[in-house]
Amino acid sequence: MKQHMTMVGLGVRDLDAARAFYNGVLGWTPMSDQGEIVFYDLGGVVLSLYGLEALAEDATLPFDGALPAYRGVTLAHNTNSRAEVDAIFEKLRAAGTDILKEPQEVFWGGYSGYFRDPDGHAWEVAHNPFWTIGPDGGVVPEAPPQET
Repeated sequence: MKQHMTMVGLGVRDLDAARAFYNGVLGWTPMSDQGEIVFYDLGGVVLSLYGLEALAEDATLPFDGALPAYRGVTLAHNTNSRAEVDAIFEKLRAAGTDILKEPQEVFWGGYSGYFRDPDGHAWEVAHNPFWTIGPDGGVVPEAPPQET
């Protein structure tokens, strides 16, 4: 399989509430909204919001309605500056978003914080001084130094 990801699907309990959060609070515009599923173009990767039970059924996974607070996955949005991270968190706070971790310097040399969407999906907003954000919003990692 080619090392490439095209879509991340998030199961949501209330699609209207999720749509309101991603459209209104984050300010994102759907590339397609089919009523029961919403797609966002994230600069080369598509994010879909789909009913939690319907997603489990589609993937043939058992679902008893319970969701753990930590699901072993976080999503990330990288920015070009610490100031951009802070501005995003100001907007999130003003909207009453559940902030998990305020932006701060982190062990790997960057600056980041975490918030949770209405369905508990954890998002990191980060500035990584070692990466460049391309014009499409994607991360362009710098090549590691060559040994001589």
